[in-house]
Amino acid sequence: MKCIQCQTDNNLKDRTANQGRCKNCGHPFAFEPTTMGQTKITDPFFAKAISDLSVNGTLCFTPKQLYYFINKRLKRQGNSLALQIFALILSLIIPYIGIPLLIFACYRISNSANTPRKIRRRNALFLQVIGGFLLAYGILFLFSSPVEGSGSGWLIFFWLIFFQFAITIIVGMVSLYLGIRQLRRQSTLLPTFSITPDQFQTWLERWQQINGTVEPLLPPPNQERLPTSINPDITAYSFDRVVVCDSATIAQLLIANNFHFENNCAVLSITGYPQGIFSTVLDMLRRNPELNVYALHNASPHGITLIDHLRTSHHWFVDSTVTIYDLGLLPRHVLNSRNLFIQSSPESAEEARQLGVEVRRELLAEELEWLKSGNFVELESFTPQRLLQIVTQGINRSQISTGGRDSVFIDVESDSSSTDVYLVASDSFG
Repeated sequence: MKCIQCQTDNNLKDRTANQGRCKNCGHPFAFEPTTMGQTKITDPFFAKAISDLSVNGTLCFTPKQLYYFINKRLKRQGNSLALQIFALILSLIIPYIGIPLLIFACYRISNSANTPRKIRRRNALFLQVIGGFLLAYGILFLFSSPVEGSGSGWLIFFWLIFFQFAITIIVGMVSLYLGIRQLRRQSTLLPTFSITPDQFQTWLERWQQINGTVEPLLPPPNQERLPTSINPDITAYSFDRVVVCDSATIAQLLIANNFHFENNCAVLSITGYPQGIFSTVLDMLRRNPELNVYALHNASPHGITLIDHLRTSHHWFVDSTVTIYDLGLLPRHVLNSRNLFIQSSPESAEEARQLGVEVRRELLAEELEWLKSGNFVELESFTPQRLLQIVTQGINRSQISTGGRDSVFIDVESDSSSTDVYLVASDSFG
């Protein structure tokens, strides 16, 4: 394992002889993989995760974003992938052993919740391809075999041909069935976490104890700040748009990454963040009848009520002429997702069953069913960079739309990079 300070490679003997310190510079190692049980990480792994998530320290992130990010990095196909490669080679040499083993390996990968959905789907399709090939081969083999003969020798030969045909057809049908079955049930295979929140918190505390505070890591949003005075000349103006988040954490993330400055808009949470200037900013917003409001929320029963709350609450924009756009996340945005962290809980299912009539009316039948199954996706499962891209693109698209839930839909799984540059400046709302 390399030391993150001096890049010197230290093997287990070196680390043990130096009491867990680098043999060159003496810097302590935060993690010792050989004592970590099933899930192992190294100091370079953790350091790279922080660097990649923060885009080399230029973007702030929340602890939960780092938790999601590390879990995604820890996903591995491991032995199943090695078994698949071995079976593929063996099937070319000894087909009657290698092909069943290859089918088993593909099924195992397609059935693993920890494997990215794109790879699971690919293996489910491969099972169908194998099944179709075997069925075609079995039929062609039967029809191309001799059909005439006599004597006991020919009878034995006939039964061998029939046995080979039967085995090929049966294996092909099994592979085809498994492929179709696995492809249909991909949406029900929810990813599991490689590490628990408590385990992650222990790792993070250990890392900061050894290496100091992680600068881009945001603290919990401070909801108890005393009111902050704002220059009266500033309060005489208003914003043309505001992003309202369903949690203080997401509002804090946008503000910390200077989103409001780059996009010339206010950022608030439905819970009243940032506490010190929330009421003043909201009063400024209400004075603008042409205000554009952008709702940003989790794909969850609680999150999708945000639009209705903004429309009907006297604390927000009831009886107002403002235009409200739904940036998502909505269930329709993630129903057919391949790589998102879709979770499920009984509490979420119960909350979905208690949604109001007005909220349910704006949902598709499959969306409501998805929510009633307890499914949800959190905004914090996205990296800061991707989340900033989604919100920025949504606001840009709203300029050519008329408002509503579908009007600013963004492909949440797109890996396209944004041309926007986000600077961390001292000018912020909190």
